[in-house]
Amino acid sequence: MSLRPEVLPFFDPATSTISYIVVDPATARAAIIDSVLDYDPKAGRVSTTSADALIAKVRERGLTIDWILETHVHADHLSAARYLQRNLGGGVIGIGDHIAPVQANFADIFDLGPDFPTDGSQFNHLFHDGERFAVGTIEAEAIYTPGHTPACMSYHVGDAVFVGDTLFQPDYGTARCDFPGGDAHAMYRSVHRLYSLPDETRVFTAHDYQPGGREPEWESTIGEQKAKNLQINTGIGEEQFVAMREARDATLAAPVLILPSLQVNISGGDLPKPAPNGRRYLKIPLNTL
Repeated sequence: MSLRPEVLPFFDPATSTISYIVVDPATARAAIIDSVLDYDPKAGRVSTTSADALIAKVRERGLTIDWILETHVHADHLSAARYLQRNLGGGVIGIGDHIAPVQANFADIFDLGPDFPTDGSQFNHLFHDGERFAVGTIEAEAIYTPGHTPACMSYHVGDAVFVGDTLFQPDYGTARCDFPGGDAHAMYRSVHRLYSLPDETRVFTAHDYQPGGREPEWESTIGEQKAKNLQINTGIGEEQFVAMREARDATLAAPVLILPSLQVNISGGDLPKPAPNGRRYLKIPLNTL
């Protein structure tokens, strides 16, 4: 049984997102993690260039996609999960099982109405903490890592862990914790739970903001994060981290795509249904966030 998946990264410069195809070399079965549906906020136009690159690679390699995974409800890009599922002919769309309260909160903010389910049923599978699954022959585990949002899930696949926004590269730190339900104390504890993995475990992040203008990076190890993470290495205590994180978060603007992203992502990547005139509309709540 292989313990080392092949990891194919796809960097989207428009949103600084890294999507992954995670491959079991023994079976050519694979998972896609944190896909991107392109969105032009100035024109209100959706396109599929980033998702089509994933599809092209899947077909080029002859891969079978078992899973289309979300680490959380992203606030900075739209998910292409449903588009990928339809165009690849399958793949179970999965997210953490704490999605329901996130849906309930934003269904109210966006006035999605009483018919919008807030039980996670838009997704094919809701992972609970510690749940075991597999990518081909490679064993995997879902690890609940709240803090950035209350529903963040990391996926430990063989010798690799896909941490979403819980950790960034060591020279950047962690994600913000000021979104609804975010909690810097929870973030600290989630990171230290990840730090209990073997030092050689490969760490793959969902974003890279290229501090200092360096080239994009997305891979480190647990050992490197523990020793070098700018904000949360093992020499930094919980109260010190929380004070730093909360002070920094107070200076941050809302992500550019937060309003369109959340509406699509709580629906598993489904765009809003067409109105009677045949057009689809996203809502912009005023004076709310």
